[in-house]
Amino acid sequence: MEINETLLRQIIGDVISRMQPRDNPISFAPAAAPSPAAGQAGDGKTCDFLKVLGDARPGSHKDEVIIAVGPAFGLSQTVNIIGLPHKQILRELIAGIEEEGVRARVIRCFKSSDVAFVAVEGNRLSGSGISIGIQSKGTTVIHQRGLPPLSNLELFPQAPLLTLETYRHIGKNAARYAKGESPDPVPTLNDQMARPKYQAKSAVLHIKETKYVVTGKLPQELSVAL
Repeated sequence: MEINETLLRQIIGDVISRMQPRDNPISFAPAAAPSPAAGQAGDGKTCDFLKVLGDARPGSHKDEVIIAVGPAFGLSQTVNIIGLPHKQILRELIAGIEEEGVRARVIRCFKSSDVAFVAVEGNRLSGSGISIGIQSKGTTVIHQRGLPPLSNLELFPQAPLLTLETYRHIGKNAARYAKGESPDPVPTLNDQMARPKYQAKSAVLHIKETKYVVTGKLPQELSVAL
């Protein structure tokens, strides 16, 4: 039996149907295709707020943080798991970095859809060695060059609980690490039901992003229009 996205939707939808709250059900119905003004062109492969500048190069500035986004970020997916637009998320991350007097660079990574490996590819190019990795569904990590992929400075695995304010704080903390400081961890919400409630949807979104992985493709430098 072939396990494809349709079958996965059916299986996990049936499993969680008995446990999800009736007043806030999880839906797997296809979303309406976004218009170009919403961040995605008709072919689904261009983005109105991210422009490709070319292959990403190692940074020479010690006062910079790279934001490394997943392969589908702003393309086939334009919002995170709870509907926060990618454009607004980037705006807050960049604002938080710049408020600390640090530069922000944005790159798109293609070799993996795993947030840890996206972040590692980012910090290898970051002048400060600090990067923020973010998947299209919203899972985020602050990583530092030299750390193993599954180690990190701060990890934010519960994407459904991340607010725009949280993303701004993540940007600020990443900038503080870049300056050699040791900031307090970003405060986050905690909901034990978030994982079972969104686990199925998270799996589907991860599958969709993985379709955009291109082994061996170099990361792209992006300009951001916010």
